[in-house]
Amino acid sequence: MKRALTALTVLLALAAAYLVFSPVTLLDYQEKVRPAMVAGSFYPAGPAQIRAVVDGFINSGKFPKTEGSLFALVAPHAGYQFSGQVAGHAYALLKGRRYKRVVVIAPSHLESFSYASVYNGDAYTTPLGRVQLDKRFAEELADSSPLLRLSNSGHGWVMGRGEHSLENQLPFLQQTLGDFKLVPIIMGTQNYEVERALGVALAKLIKVDPVTHQPDTLIVASSDLSHYHPYDEAVKLDRMVLGAIADGDVFSLSRNAQHNIWEACGGGSIVAAMMAAERLGANSRVILNYANSGDVTGDKSRVVGYSAAAIARNDNIANDNSKPFITLSDLDKETLLGLAKKSVESAVRENKAMSLPANLPEALQNARGAFVTLKKNGRLRGCIGYTVASKTLAETVRDVAALAATNDRRFRPVKPDELGKLDYEISVLSPLHRVKNVEDIRVGRDGLLIKRGEAEGLLLPQVPVEQRWNRDTFLEETSVKAGLMPNAWQAPDADLYAFEAVVLKKY
Repeated sequence: MKRALTALTVLLALAAAYLVFSPVTLLDYQEKVRPAMVAGSFYPAGPAQIRAVVDGFINSGKFPKTEGSLFALVAPHAGYQFSGQVAGHAYALLKGRRYKRVVVIAPSHLESFSYASVYNGDAYTTPLGRVQLDKRFAEELADSSPLLRLSNSGHGWVMGRGEHSLENQLPFLQQTLGDFKLVPIIMGTQNYEVERALGVALAKLIKVDPVTHQPDTLIVASSDLSHYHPYDEAVKLDRMVLGAIADGDVFSLSRNAQHNIWEACGGGSIVAAMMAAERLGANSRVILNYANSGDVTGDKSRVVGYSAAAIARNDNIANDNSKPFITLSDLDKETLLGLAKKSVESAVRENKAMSLPANLPEALQNARGAFVTLKKNGRLRGCIGYTVASKTLAETVRDVAALAATNDRRFRPVKPDELGKLDYEISVLSPLHRVKNVEDIRVGRDGLLIKRGEAEGLLLPQVPVEQRWNRDTFLEETSVKAGLMPNAWQAPDADLYAFEAVVLKKY
């Protein structure tokens, strides 16, 4: 019996040695390393050149003071000769900071897929060396939602090309942070559900020190802005994106990115980063720098926009809800109401959109959502609006006024003989902010928007006042407006947004 056990022990030892040292097993455990694919094209190929260029970008600018704990950065990803100067403004904030890991979220330019692809390998490399992946964090992230997957999609070669949007961030990170682990994510689509899944999952996994509020993980959102417009048009489009970032309006940013209205190629990356940072305690968004390729090359006929931004927690920021989100002069109000009336008359009488006058007041040239309500003899005759800020306020009021008169499916189109009998009401909407505590909702001040999956519903601040609802009824009716059950606002996968409105009336 003892001899049989000894023989068995020897056989087990030999088997273990074979498994450890056999070529087949070694092959199974070979590391999967993503090589540098755009070195020498989007950024220099030599380590010394990279260090010199990156350091030059970081050290050459003047940077606005950003206080508090830094949760996320927004940085561009074009060739360094075009966007490196702007990127340097973001990465300069990393001087003296340390993070356990960095999550880089970037868009896919080469292939489309319906999820966020968390790289399923072991490391990324650049000419500056190897960046090891945090595989455990990546696995936990991918396990959190079917919309997040461990995958090679977006990370490999596609018809002889490699994705640049993520790789371009790495030399800046290597040069500023030195030692860190990487979680590389490529988004194959831009839609709210994927952005939310990623943002919520990151917020659950990232640890924040309860005393210093310092996160153990930095999030980098990689994005360029508008593409190939004349200089002035590009600046106008990009200004809207930057406004949404500064306002923390992820809903408008997501909607415009999904429909390519504002042309931020990494809009989904920015939204996911903002969603995560806000849930982790960030309350400050600072635009660090903006430029476009025309500022670099001098060719302003077809430019690409670039921005740098920081998302942080600043405990010195007071939560002052008394400050109005927009200030409209009497002339601004009169101009808007006049635009609404003329737009309805043009749509009804001539079946065409009116042209906006030149030299509109500055307040009407900022991106805002708005609703126009038409009433006849005190009764609703049409109401349509743009929830998200996708156009200038003047353009929005012009468009939704015409739609309220001609396209509200609840009513027949307004006829010419009714024009003199209409009353006009314009609701200019503030940026939308996620409701963290329903007790903060104030009936009469706040409007509500609920989003759960594809379902979405909105009620203006005037509605609960007119209907004499309390807060609970307001929440239930907003859910019903979205086609959901009355208690849907309590669901963990539902997002509730509040907004205010400046209401203008002309009778």
